[in-house]
Amino acid sequence: MAVKRALHKELSYLPSTQADGETEIDIQHYAPLVKKIAGVLMARLPPSVEMDDLVQVGIIGLLEAARQFDPAQGVLFETFASQRIRGAMLDELRRIDWMPRQARRNSRQIEEAIVALEQRFGHAPRESDIADELGLSLADYQSMLGDCRGLSLVHYEDFSGEDGEALENPLANIADPSAPDPLGVLADEGFREALIAAIKGLPERDQIVMSLYYEQELNLKEIGAVLGVSESRVCQLHSQAVTRLRAKLAEWI
Repeated sequence: MAVKRALHKELSYLPSTQADGETEIDIQHYAPLVKKIAGVLMARLPPSVEMDDLVQVGIIGLLEAARQFDPAQGVLFETFASQRIRGAMLDELRRIDWMPRQARRNSRQIEEAIVALEQRFGHAPRESDIADELGLSLADYQSMLGDCRGLSLVHYEDFSGEDGEALENPLANIADPSAPDPLGVLADEGFREALIAAIKGLPERDQIVMSLYYEQELNLKEIGAVLGVSESRVCQLHSQAVTRLRAKLAEWI
């Protein structure tokens, strides 16, 4: 209800917007798109992030999209607007630094433990093995995974200073202009092959979570229903799967 009130408050006074191509766009008609995109992002974010905040910046993105849209480019407005709305939300998340530094440190510790155990065992370690390596109980380790909710396979903080803290400009330490673009690495055929191999090397349950989340596009609650576990447990499994992949792909990212 709070999200609906926010949408109504922000959009009730707005008229249709004239795009550059002289096409009148009904802003209120596309308002549900803002809520949809915010909902998808919220599934990957910690509870400290408010959905209403994402909705408000998403509305700004929608208005910008309406002003800049040119139908002569041959792109549907919904497609164009979705990119602008999502971009506005991601910019806001970066601005508020939504993942605390401690969560990043925890993620890095888990990655290091997984790498050490895989080298020692020659296969993906169990949760209990990772917990033991970190000197934690299984419950504390799973709680740590929950705190790492929102992890991405690659994020700007990977490009940090020697002390491990993110730079004010995370890409400033890439001094060689001829060096490969980090985003270009993601499009590299070798990286894709390495990613596919890394996913195949995940424990079966982690593979299922990744498939249901990214291929079937189920939310955490729906995945929990499929697996017969709680939504918070799915969140832990997703964080663990992403961390395992980051550990396996360390040479790339």
